[in-house]
Amino acid sequence: MAATTTTASPRKFTLASRASQLAQIQTNIVRDALAAAHPSLTFDTSFMTTGGDHNQSQALYLLGGKDYWTKELEVALLEGRVDMLVHSFKDVPTTLPAGCEIAGVVERADPVDCLVVRKGAGWKTLEELPDGSVVGTSSVRRVAQLKRKFPKLVFKDVRGNLNTRLAKLDAPDGPYAAIILAKAGMMRMGWAERITSDLGPPTLLHAVSQGAIGIEIRADDDAARALVRAVSHAPTEWACRAERACLRVLEGGCSVPVGVHSSLVPVEKDGEGEGMRKARLELVGAVTSLEGDRHVEHKIEADVHSVEEAEAIGAKMAQVLIATGARAILDEIIADREKKIELAKVTDEKVDA
Repeated sequence: MAATTTTASPRKFTLASRASQLAQIQTNIVRDALAAAHPSLTFDTSFMTTGGDHNQSQALYLLGGKDYWTKELEVALLEGRVDMLVHSFKDVPTTLPAGCEIAGVVERADPVDCLVVRKGAGWKTLEELPDGSVVGTSSVRRVAQLKRKFPKLVFKDVRGNLNTRLAKLDAPDGPYAAIILAKAGMMRMGWAERITSDLGPPTLLHAVSQGAIGIEIRADDDAARALVRAVSHAPTEWACRAERACLRVLEGGCSVPVGVHSSLVPVEKDGEGEGMRKARLELVGAVTSLEGDRHVEHKIEADVHSVEEAEAIGAKMAQVLIATGARAILDEIIADREKKIELAKVTDEKVDA
């Protein structure tokens, strides 16, 4: 009798992310890139809600943990229910759970913040807003930096996905004259026409890894890593790793007023032209007090020959900031947040009683 043989079907890879419209768009960007690079394989998508999606009332500053956008996704990844996670890289904690790693980063969109004014308003910039105007943002980084330059504006927390925030801005009875958002998200949503002005350096340093899409895998999944490496953008990855190393040393999370701005220009590519042997990195980092009255900023320019060297520059940046006043600012911020979290718990207990 002739022996029968069976051919194993190619592995199917599932990409998971949050269920928001923007997260789905970003996931589809990664899926399409992977499919183009690996046409013989199948890539599916799966979407779920996270702790940050469920809690839309409390300020991000008071949520406490650093993994409120990623925890549920990482549980699914580690349990083997999905194979890759697609993140807005700025939402990913700088320290990942054991068994997880960032395998690659898609080419970064413009990382700056932008101003969006209420529909029908004639203003275009923060400078044009009347004194006392309410500007919505969920980021203490933005508030801290902008209070320094615009003390006569009022900054008010605004939560929700991009659709929700724009609806709150345009509501006839809403308090907001304008809101501040990441430009990359607005562009990916196809809403460029709503942007009235960019808010870049020196007015506002953006969040760590803003504008980049990170792809997370299980650390022992060599097959997934190889697929992701084929679509990763080295200049984006090196720059973001430098920024994240700075934040990691500062022990900050998504809701700490750490601002950065970086540029990385390849100087030498490898023999096949797909990677880099040398790049010129320019990194600016800053820490600002919550009231905007103290601001520590530093800039480093250096040639780097690997992602590890880029990370070393980020760590060096953090150490300089700490030595020049950032540590005292961050300690005060941590104490302030813990005090407000305890106060919120007491208030909730009184309401429940």
